[in-house]
Amino acid sequence: MMYLIIMELATRDIVSLFAGMDYSSTHALVNYRVEQLAFLCVKAVHQNRNQLKDQLFAAPEVETVSTTLLLEAVVLLIDPKLPWACKTVSYLLQRKAFTLYRDIILTGKESIKIRTSIGRVSSLERSLAAVIPHIGQKPCTCPNIDPHWSFSSQILTIPFLWKLFPYLGEVFATQGMSQHYIRQMALCVQNHAHVLPNDTSIELPGYACLLGNILESSGVALSQPGCSFEMAVDLAGVATFLLEALPSIKSSNRESREEFMTGEDDMIVGDDVMEVVLNNDLERQICDAIDPRFLLQLTNVLFGGISLASGSHHGPDDKEVSAVGAACAFLHVTFKTLPLERIMTILAYRTELVPVLWNFMKRCHENQKWLSLSEQLAYLLPGDAPGWLLPLAVFCPVYKYMLTIVDNEEFYEQGKPLSLKDIRVLIIILRQALWQLLWVNPTAPTNPLKSFTNTVSNKKHPLEFIQHRVSIVASELLSQLQDWNNRREFTSPGDFHADGVNEFFISQAAIENTRANDILKQAPFLVPFTSRVKIFTSQLAAARQRHGANSVIARNRFRIRRDRILEDAYNQMSALSEDDLRGPIRVTFVNEFGVEEAGIDGGGIFKDFMENITRAAFDVQYGLFKETSDHLLYPNPGSGMIHEQHLQFFHFLGILLAKAMFEGILVDIPFATFFLSKLKQKYNYLNDLPSLDQELYRHLIFLKHYKGDISELELYFVIVNNEYGEQTEEELLPGGKNLRVTNDIITFIHLVANHRLNFQIRQQSSHFLRGFQQLIQKDWIDMFNEHELQLLISGSLDSLDVDDLRMHTNYVGGYHSDHYVIGMFWEVLKSFSLENQKKFLKFVTGCSRGPLLGFKYLEPLFCIQRAGGNASEGALDRLPTAATCMNLLKLPPYRSKEQLETKLMYAISADAGFDLS
Repeated sequence: MMYLIIMELATRDIVSLFAGMDYSSTHALVNYRVEQLAFLCVKAVHQNRNQLKDQLFAAPEVETVSTTLLLEAVVLLIDPKLPWACKTVSYLLQRKAFTLYRDIILTGKESIKIRTSIGRVSSLERSLAAVIPHIGQKPCTCPNIDPHWSFSSQILTIPFLWKLFPYLGEVFATQGMSQHYIRQMALCVQNHAHVLPNDTSIELPGYACLLGNILESSGVALSQPGCSFEMAVDLAGVATFLLEALPSIKSSNRESREEFMTGEDDMIVGDDVMEVVLNNDLERQICDAIDPRFLLQLTNVLFGGISLASGSHHGPDDKEVSAVGAACAFLHVTFKTLPLERIMTILAYRTELVPVLWNFMKRCHENQKWLSLSEQLAYLLPGDAPGWLLPLAVFCPVYKYMLTIVDNEEFYEQGKPLSLKDIRVLIIILRQALWQLLWVNPTAPTNPLKSFTNTVSNKKHPLEFIQHRVSIVASELLSQLQDWNNRREFTSPGDFHADGVNEFFISQAAIENTRANDILKQAPFLVPFTSRVKIFTSQLAAARQRHGANSVIARNRFRIRRDRILEDAYNQMSALSEDDLRGPIRVTFVNEFGVEEAGIDGGGIFKDFMENITRAAFDVQYGLFKETSDHLLYPNPGSGMIHEQHLQFFHFLGILLAKAMFEGILVDIPFATFFLSKLKQKYNYLNDLPSLDQELYRHLIFLKHYKGDISELELYFVIVNNEYGEQTEEELLPGGKNLRVTNDIITFIHLVANHRLNFQIRQQSSHFLRGFQQLIQKDWIDMFNEHELQLLISGSLDSLDVDDLRMHTNYVGGYHSDHYVIGMFWEVLKSFSLENQKKFLKFVTGCSRGPLLGFKYLEPLFCIQRAGGNASEGALDRLPTAATCMNLLKLPPYRSKEQLETKLMYAISADAGFDLS
C-alpha cells in the first residue's frame, strides 16, 4: 500500500492528490495526513535499517529499492513550494527525526567501505538536504526545536559526515544555514548546555567529530561575501569550546609543541582518569581544517572592520573587544592542542593579528583600563580574569616567531614588526604582567615542571593554565627582546627590571625551592644584574666551602713550567675527578732555568696560573679558537686538522673556564656572542650571524631583499668550507648539490646561518660545554644573558676604578689614609695607563681584573703594608713586593712621588713571576 502511495506521489500533482480542488477548506486534515505520511516514511526506513543496511545509501535512480522510494517521498512532501512544507518539517523535528536519521546513517555507513555511486546523491542525503534549510528564516516559518534533537547535535556529530554526504556539506555551508546552526551551538556553549548524543566510539567522541565537521565546512562559509562578523565570532567560540575539550593532537614533530605540554592525552571521566587517543583520520581532519586558508579567512572576517589608526585616547569598542576575545580564545586553545609549525607563518605575515592585538593592548595600557574579554568565554575564563591574559597568550608566541625571521635592518631601522617606541611600551606591559603573575598574585605555579604536566590539569584549572602559559611565553619574549637590546641598545637595561624587586626578594631568591628562586630561574631579567651577581657569587662560595676550596692545604699540587704551561696543565688536570676539580689546586711555577719560583701558593699563584693558561689556551695561534673581525673568539671549525685530540682539548678548555669562574677569577677572554649562547644551550638564528661574520650576514640579507629572479643567481643548497686552504662542500639539504635555490630563498638563508652558527662547530661546542658543566651548573648560567655572561668571565672593559679601590683599602704597619706616602701612591696609580693599572692589579692580586661588582667584594680586601723599616737609603732601594694570596702590597716609604713611580713601575713590569711577590 505504501509503495502505491509513493508511486502516486511521484506522478501526480501532490496538492490535488491530498486536498482535491480546495486545499483552503481542508488544510488542517491535509496537513495532518502529510505530516503522518512523511514521518511514517522516515520511521519505516529507521525500523528496517538493519535489514536494509545495504540499501540505505542508494541513489534515487535505483527505483526498485524501497529505501529510495520512502526517502524520495519525504523529499517530495517537503518541497518548499508546497503549502504545508514548514508544518511537515516542524512535525518531523518535534518527533526527533534527526535522531532517526542518525541511526539510519550510522547503520548504513558501516555496510559500505567505498561509495559505489560516485557523483550521485543518495536519497538519504537528498532528504536531509531538504530538511536542514528549515531554520525559521523567511519564507520558512519553522520554530526552533530542542538543541538535543537538532541537526547540530544529532547529525553533525557523525564521524566524517561530509565524506558520506558531500552534497549535504555544500547545502550546509551556504551562509544562512551554517550561520544558523553555528549560532545554535554557540548558545548551547554559552548556556553550558550538554546536548550531544552518545559517542559512536571512544576514538570518535561526538564533540571531536562535531569539531571536525564544522571546521571542514566553515572555510566555504567564511569565504562567502555575505559572511557576517557575528557568524565568525560564533564559529570561533564553538571551535574554542570543542578544541578545549580535545586531547592534545599527536604530531610527528611532537617536540615542537610547548615544553610544558605532556606527551600523553587524558580525559576526565567522573573522578577517574583514562587515556584518550583520537582516531588518526579524525585528528587529520581537524588538523587539516585549521590550515592557513581557514585562519586567514577567519581573521579577515573578525578584524575586517577594525581600524588600526585609532588614537590612544579612544578605548576599544564592543565590536573590537568581541573580535579580539574570539580570536585570542580560539588561537590560545589551538596553540596548546595542535602542532604549530604550519600556522605560525600565516598568522605572523598574512593576517592582521599582530597589529590588531598590539593596537588593542597599547590603548588599554595607555588608558590604564584593560577590558575583560571573558564575558562570552565563561567556559574558558572567569569574569574577573585580567583583560591582558588572553591577548598576551596569543601575541607573545606569534611576535616571538616573527623576531626569529626579521633581520637587523627591519627591526632597528624599519620598525618591523613594531617600532622601537612601541617595543619599549611592550616591554613595560610584559614586565608588569609577568611580575603580577609570578610574584604579586601567584595563582599559577612558577616552575613549569611542578604542574600542568597533563591535559587533566589543564581542564581542571583552565585559569591557572592560561596564567602559567602567559608567564612562560612572556618570559621567552622578554628574554628575546633583551637579546635585541644587547645587540644594539634601544632602551635602558633597567626597563627589564621589575619595580618590586627588593632586599627581601633578593634574600629569598638565593634559597632553593622558594618562589623568588623559581622566578630567578624563569625570568632572571626581572632582577638587576648586580643582585644576580651577588646570588651567583654566594652560590659559588657555598660550593667552594662544601669542597674545602678555601683551604690552604690541597690534595692536588701541580708543578708547572711557564714555557709549557698548557701541556703541563692538560696532563695533570685532565685526570682529576669532578670533586678534585672543585677542591683547592695549588701551583708551583718553574722558570725557564728549571728553578722553582719563590712563594707559597695560598691562592694568588693559582690566580696567576689561571690567567696565564687561559691566555695560552685560547690564543688563536694554538689553533683551537679563531677570532672574528672584531677579535672575538669562537671554536675553530678546522681544529681537527691541527690537533688530533682537539675534542679532548675542548673538553679541557671548558673545565679551565669553569674553574676560573668557580674560583671567582676574571680572565681576559672575549668570546663571540653566538658561542656564549652554546654555554646556555641556546640555538642561534640568522640575527646572531653578525657576531660571527658580518660580511656573510650582509650577503644573506642582500639575497633576502633581492628583487630580481633568484634562480638566475645559480645558487644551490650547498655551502663551501675553506679551512687552511682546503675547500670542501657540504649539502644544506639532501641532494642539495643538484637543488637550485628559487622561491625558497628564505629557507636557503636560514640553512646557511644554521650551518655556520650551529652545525659547523657542534662537536667542539658540545665537548667544551661538557667540560664547563663539570663545575658550573646550568641553573647558575641561566641567570644571565650572553652579554652578562661575558662580564662574569672577563669583567667590565671600562677603566679600572682607582677611587673605588682607594675607598676599600686597609692600611697596616704605620700607614693610614692620610699618610704622605699613601697620598703619593694613589696619585701615581691614578696617572698610570689602563694597561699599567691592570699590571699593578695582577702584581698585587694575581689577576689583572678587579672584582665584578667593585673592590668592596675583593676577598680579602686590598691592603697596603709599610715595608723596609725607616726611610733609610737601604730601605728606599728596595722594590715594592706583594703577597697575592692576601691581596697585600708591601710598599717602602719612598721620599718622592717620582721615586715611588719608578720603583712601582719596575716591580709590576719585571715579569719575574712570583720572585717579587
